[in-house]
Amino acid sequence: MFIASNWKEYELIDTDEGKRLERWGKYRLIRPDPQVIWKGAANSPLWKGADASYLRSSKGGGAWNGKSNLPEEWQLRYEPLDLTFKIKPMGFKHTGLFPEQAVNWDWFASVIRSAKANNPDRPIKVLNLFAYTGGATLAAARAGAQVVHVDAAKNMVAQAKENAALSGLSDAPIRYIVEDCRKFVEREIRRGNRYDAVIMDPPSYGRGPTGELWKLEENIHEFVALCVRVLSDDPLFFLVNSYTTGLSPSTMGYLLNLTLTPKFGGTTVCDEVGLPVTVTGAPLPCGAAARWEG
Repeated sequence: MFIASNWKEYELIDTDEGKRLERWGKYRLIRPDPQVIWKGAANSPLWKGADASYLRSSKGGGAWNGKSNLPEEWQLRYEPLDLTFKIKPMGFKHTGLFPEQAVNWDWFASVIRSAKANNPDRPIKVLNLFAYTGGATLAAARAGAQVVHVDAAKNMVAQAKENAALSGLSDAPIRYIVEDCRKFVEREIRRGNRYDAVIMDPPSYGRGPTGELWKLEENIHEFVALCVRVLSDDPLFFLVNSYTTGLSPSTMGYLLNLTLTPKFGGTTVCDEVGLPVTVTGAPLPCGAAARWEG
């Protein structure tokens, strides 16, 4: 498992009966997690001190209970890469950050730094698709890459810019694009623009700007094959994340082998992505990642 174990300001304290108990800086939150199928821990005193909890509604969605105990927003720092993020409890249990992805940030930041050390004059261009609030974007920029950050949600791109400012990366070579990711990639192919790496964190399900349906299982192969066409002749890496239940890491790894290896060679590794749980010492699976490296 790829385990995000380098956090200091974030902590997954405990898990029980469909919920996580987490520390986000000074504040403790309880959030739902459907993979937590065991019971019995929530009687622990650790759970009694939570500042707020997200409660799902039987009608869909949900709401934060105890949100008045929290500031509207606060900051969280990831020390290994000197990055700072705005944390803000939002709808559908989100906080503006997926802390498990830090293990991927560390990996590709190391790949970028090694490439820069071997060839300091080589510009490294990274395309980050479904880029959300910019965790991967900032990690790549901090390592020395030029980044194009693409997401269809204007408010998420705005928060990514805020995170860049908090991290001292306002002047970094980052280009922010509010657009459907597929349409952007198709246009980059027509323009002849090329990238040394692609990062993508696609949703399990969604609709495009004109109502077209996206289902990861049905669309991801075609989309990855499309993105391979924007890679440079000597690409560094390709990362695909998945939160789709039932889609194994090996499936995603096979997909990258199928689409990248025949053209570029390289190696692919795949595994679950996880966070260490303080109380038990065991990692909680939080999705999957497939990594190709040239």
